[in-house]
Amino acid sequence: MSAAELSERLLNAIRAPHLSEKALNLAEGEGRKQLAFRVATNATKPEIAQAVRKIFDVEVDSVTVINYKGKAKRGGRANAGRRPAWKKAYVTLAAGQDLDFVVGE
Repeated sequence: MSAAELSERLLNAIRAPHLSEKALNLAEGEGRKQLAFRVATNATKPEIAQAVRKIFDVEVDSVTVINYKGKAKRGGRANAGRRPAWKKAYVTLAAGQDLDFVVGE
């Protein structure tokens, strides 16, 4: 894999920050900060850590991932479908590191 392909893969590993009540409580807690991201389903823990280091310029301590199965949904008798599966990553920042997505006034 060339350097350009690796760089593109790292930039595509993180889809978006996952902003939920639980994620915000983890980010604002005392001590180590944890951030939640929606990530690509084929992204690995080292790739996620490297992407966070590269994009946000912070030091990463650990990464935990959770795979969510897509739910089966029905819209009447004939309309059966499925929501897509997705992956969420909790990234623990090293001590002394901080990153804010939502800046309040």
